[in-house]
Amino acid sequence: MKSAAATVTTKDETKSTKKIVDYDEHGRAIYEDGTTSADEVPAEAVETAPPPPGDEDCDGCWEENFQSHVDTKPLGPSSVGMDLNFHGAAYVYGIPEHATQMALKPTGGSRTGDWAEPYRLYTLDVFEYELDVPMALYGDIPLMIGHDAKKTVGAFWHNPSELFVDVGESGGSQIDTHWISESGIVDLMLLSGPTALDLFEQWGTLTGTTALPPLFSIAYHQCRWNYNDEADALAVHGKFEELDFPYDVLWLDIEHTDGKRYFTWDKHNFPEPKKMIDTIAATGRKMVTIVDPHIKIDSGYHVHKEASAKGYYIKNKDGNDFDGWCWPGSSSYLDYTTEKVRDWWASQFDYDKYIGSTDALYTWNDMNEPSVFNGPEVSMQKDCKNLDGVEHREWHNLYGMYQHRATAEGLIKRNADQNDRPFVLSRSFYAGSQKWGAIWTGDNKADWSHLAISTPMLLTIGMTGLPFSGADVGGFFGNPDSELLIRWYQAGSLQPFFRAHAHHDAKRREPWVMGEPTLTHLRRAVLQRYQLLPFYYTLYHTASLVAYPVIRPLWAHYPADTETFALDDQFLAGEDLLVKPVTAPGTTSVSVYLPGGKSQQWYDVSTTE
Repeated sequence: MKSAAATVTTKDETKSTKKIVDYDEHGRAIYEDGTTSADEVPAEAVETAPPPPGDEDCDGCWEENFQSHVDTKPLGPSSVGMDLNFHGAAYVYGIPEHATQMALKPTGGSRTGDWAEPYRLYTLDVFEYELDVPMALYGDIPLMIGHDAKKTVGAFWHNPSELFVDVGESGGSQIDTHWISESGIVDLMLLSGPTALDLFEQWGTLTGTTALPPLFSIAYHQCRWNYNDEADALAVHGKFEELDFPYDVLWLDIEHTDGKRYFTWDKHNFPEPKKMIDTIAATGRKMVTIVDPHIKIDSGYHVHKEASAKGYYIKNKDGNDFDGWCWPGSSSYLDYTTEKVRDWWASQFDYDKYIGSTDALYTWNDMNEPSVFNGPEVSMQKDCKNLDGVEHREWHNLYGMYQHRATAEGLIKRNADQNDRPFVLSRSFYAGSQKWGAIWTGDNKADWSHLAISTPMLLTIGMTGLPFSGADVGGFFGNPDSELLIRWYQAGSLQPFFRAHAHHDAKRREPWVMGEPTLTHLRRAVLQRYQLLPFYYTLYHTASLVAYPVIRPLWAHYPADTETFALDDQFLAGEDLLVKPVTAPGTTSVSVYLPGGKSQQWYDVSTTE
């Protein structure tokens, strides 16, 4: 797949010259001495390779415009693709993250209801995301699973650049899929099953199993953007104590910092953070603070000053530190793809650096797609480069996972003498993120449809190797009424990660705010979670050993039952607990599909009948 040969000499004859004689399929220039632009060549000897003859006018091949943004492509077009056919498959699943059904819909628009566009995998910060569309969201796991009554198989497209996947129609002898990535190489791994549990175990062997989380992290979490100050945080904690309402973790969002400078505290609103944390920890609870990847450009900010001096920031196409806009304003972004940067980041969690932190304080990584408010699609320009000179387009989808990893390693190292297990929540993820902690499904809405879609989203994320996942209970944006809030707590109490969260424009909605009978219903839902903690902890232990999801599609245990293949409004927690959340208003009864036929007996957990 080579382009037409070309012969070009660098223009500055005072410098070492290299003659370009060809281009390979990945966009690298090939020089007459046998080296390529990817080899160790002195920078002064290499000039951006011009397009081969006849390619100069190729639209978008060497430069692409997106609104006011220009993406230069100094190495030219470099996409790679492949067709993968799932023989005999009734449905295919996977390739999160998308807010859609578990069984992947056909693309191409040939039938009514099919999507006209392919599934896109490109980690992005998406505000109030749409439902039932193939648009990209916060995470990317390029694993597709095919299932029929005889087998379960999988294909892992290990390429972290922008990916599009077309899915053919189901119902025939096979499902045809087409995969195309913007750059990189073809690195395809096949999982043979033949059962779903076999496939999950094979995937865990390939990418790692879930780190066993600390017990408190799978209990109930209370969060809001933002609890205003120490008095507010302690009042919320005190109300839980007064009402004897169980919870394990209280969270603080970005407003707790000194002007969005992470690893700091607002000295007016949070003047004694250690005392606050110790007060909450005295009752057995923990706290979580947010630490995002964008670093405020401020010479007086110790984190920025040191990162800048060490040269740890991602560079723009001109070789200068990348400057993007995020919550603190003008910000630079650390290169987490580089080991020495990750090690340095991990050291920032040491108690003598993160002043006010304690061993009862854990971490939340948000905005790590990465989110750049003034960038293309609210992200970073693809022609930025990491410290090794590799373009952002090549590793975009890895960025969040690498920050997640560095943060988890920091929490481990700060307590190396205690053998303490970390807890870190991340919004962005990739294959392997399960080794570092939990994720959530991002900025959902207080709407019945977002409650309903959480089940198939979490089933998909779980079956692709990341079981420690949840959706913001109550919905991040908007104001749920009592009925919706109750139903969301009931659903959340049985999902893997259970956190209530809300936007700063939303009304306060701690469990007691709406009064009775809402408080009683929410208490019952949360108590149900605590009653089941030993059961869920056992499921997490199994996940840490053999990578079985905590919640599973019914077909994973009833592989020949065709009624279960596209069923995604109910799930199995482990193998034995069948759950069907109520996701529509005014519902007083639901129909539940009981798999296994007459030979399988099921009991109602509330009545044991």
